[in-house]
Amino acid sequence: MNLTVDIDSNSGFCFGVVYAIQMAEDILDETGHLYCLGDIVHNDEEVERLKQKGLKIIDHDTLRTLKGEKVLIRAHGEPPETYKLALDNELELIDASCPVVLKLQNRVRDAYNDEEQIIIYGKHGHAEVAGLLGQTGGNAIVIEKFEELEKYKLPKKVQLFSQTTKSTKNLYNLKKIIEDKGVEVDFNDTLCRQVSNRDGELRKFATKYNKIVFVAGKKSSNGKVLHDVCKEVNSNTFFVSSKNDIDATWFNDGDTVGICGATSTPQWQMEEVKEALLLL
Repeated sequence: MNLTVDIDSNSGFCFGVVYAIQMAEDILDETGHLYCLGDIVHNDEEVERLKQKGLKIIDHDTLRTLKGEKVLIRAHGEPPETYKLALDNELELIDASCPVVLKLQNRVRDAYNDEEQIIIYGKHGHAEVAGLLGQTGGNAIVIEKFEELEKYKLPKKVQLFSQTTKSTKNLYNLKKIIEDKGVEVDFNDTLCRQVSNRDGELRKFATKYNKIVFVAGKKSSNGKVLHDVCKEVNSNTFFVSSKNDIDATWFNDGDTVGICGATSTPQWQMEEVKEALLLL
C-alpha cells in the first residue's frame, strides 16, 4: 500500500514527563533499580521499557512497607501525606513533580487556607487530582462530569481550579454553569499551556491528511482529550496504543496519514507506528 506518512512535530512528551523520565533513567543507569509511585507516565509501552531497565512500579500500600529506599515521585505530584510517610520511613524521594503541577498545588493550598469552597475540575482518582485534593485535607469538591454539580449545595462564592490537562472549552463551560446557578466564581485557569496550546496545533495538523492515527496510552486523560480534538476535525481518526493496534482496513492506497499523540506518548512509539504503516 502506497501511503504518505508524517509525524506531528508538536506531539510527544511534555517537559514535565521528559524531566521525570530523564531523572529515572539517570538513576537506573547508576544503580539498576528504582521504585516509582504509580506509572511514571500513562503509557504502558513506555512503562514496560523502563521496567526492563529496573524501574519498579509500586502503589501507596507498598510504599508504606519500604524503608530507606529511593522512590520517584512522578510528574503528576503527590499529596502532603506522601511526603510525611517518606520522612517517617526514611525514604529518599526523587521528586519529579511537574513545576506547573506544583504551582497549582500551592494555589489550591493557599485558597483552602482562606477557607473558601474549592471546586476541582478533574478525573476522579487521577494522581494529579489526588495530589490537589490532598492540599485541602480532602475537603474540595471534585467534578468530572457537569451533572455531578447537582449533588452539591454551593455557597455564594467558590474557587474553581482544574487538573492541568483538561479541555479548555469544558473548563470554561463549567465556569458558566456554576455562574448560571447564581454562584460567584473566583476563577483560576490552571491549565498547562503546553498542553492546551496543542488543541489548536492539532486541529490544523488533523485537517492536512486523509487519515489520522492518534497514539496514546489507554489510561491517558490528555490522550482522550486530544484524540477527541482530532476526531472533531477529521472523522477518519483512529486511536492506537501501540503499532499492534493498526488495522490495514483503515487505509486506502495513496492515503496521506498524519501521526500524532498525547503529552505521555514517546517519540519512539510514534516512529514505530510510522514504520508499521509504511510496511502495509
